[in-house]
Amino acid sequence: MGKVILKAEELDGYLTDNDKENLQNVETLFGRALDIFPKVQAGNKTAEDDLISLYNEMGNLMQEICQKETRIHVYSYATPQQNHSEVTRVISKLRNVDTENKEFVYYIQRAYEMLFKLAWANIPGLQKNYLVIKTPVTYPVQNYAVHRITNADSKIENTVMCVMLRAALLPSMIISKEIEEYSSSGYVTPFALFKIRRNDSRQENNMEYILDLDKSFFHLHYLDGKDLIFADPMNATGGSLVTVVKYLLSMGIKPRSITFFNAISALKGALRVVRALEHCNVYTLWIDGVLNKDAYIMPGLGDAGDRINGKDSAENPRNIIQLMADYGTGIANLYRSQFRAIEDTVLGGEK
Repeated sequence: MGKVILKAEELDGYLTDNDKENLQNVETLFGRALDIFPKVQAGNKTAEDDLISLYNEMGNLMQEICQKETRIHVYSYATPQQNHSEVTRVISKLRNVDTENKEFVYYIQRAYEMLFKLAWANIPGLQKNYLVIKTPVTYPVQNYAVHRITNADSKIENTVMCVMLRAALLPSMIISKEIEEYSSSGYVTPFALFKIRRNDSRQENNMEYILDLDKSFFHLHYLDGKDLIFADPMNATGGSLVTVVKYLLSMGIKPRSITFFNAISALKGALRVVRALEHCNVYTLWIDGVLNKDAYIMPGLGDAGDRINGKDSAENPRNIIQLMADYGTGIANLYRSQFRAIEDTVLGGEK
């Protein structure tokens, strides 16, 4: 089937003049932060205070920008003040260079549970579902508990999880598991797996995104008229998502909606996505302001794929089934329905 390539200049063509001015203003502020970083590293307390003040200024500017965009939903901008310490703690642990694999996975799970709730668990006007639960208590008779949850069936039972990158596999399973738990019928999402990569020989201003159809696994008829969900820990440029969706549109697929979940999104990536794709909403725990010349988010959190999955050897990269096997029995048992759905997609053969 071949390859599909999207170029960075195509992405920038979606941005408005106002977007470009806003991005430049944020980049100017972050440039001042770069000058302060060496002083902070040297233990200069005054520099730390200056950095805090500067980050507050950047945060206020980015909040103002995002709150004008109805399809960009930032957890700390869209939730009550009392929730902000939780999201700050999660993001700070994900960023921390000392957070190792198992703890990083734990905080990724927390991050995506929070994002799911931001998108669907507390939608005003939805009715409630009642769950009648059999408990282990049997004396003097078998006990039952009754719990009430949001009836989100109309929002979640038309969804398909779309996985673009290695880093997106576990977050996609987490969102799928949340959907299964909130569904009154125990709905398990189908999965579509896309093999896409950035051309890392390029820089941010001339980046290419390459979708390898021969190494992708998806059923086109599962995607038409569906609510497509993409979950990626990092949205740097938006290029991977736009490449996949534009390809699907070219094949005649008409999604009912597109939802993109990120632990951290660059401001440019979020703006590019909502400008390029109709009916697409971005949900992110945190907005970072700037990309470096290699198109990585600053301050970012590093290579999320390696921090979740461990590194592959260059000579022997793992396929999707091997990657799931390496998650171990704890993850496999928790997400067993999702494992079966992914295996069905990979082994089913049809595209």
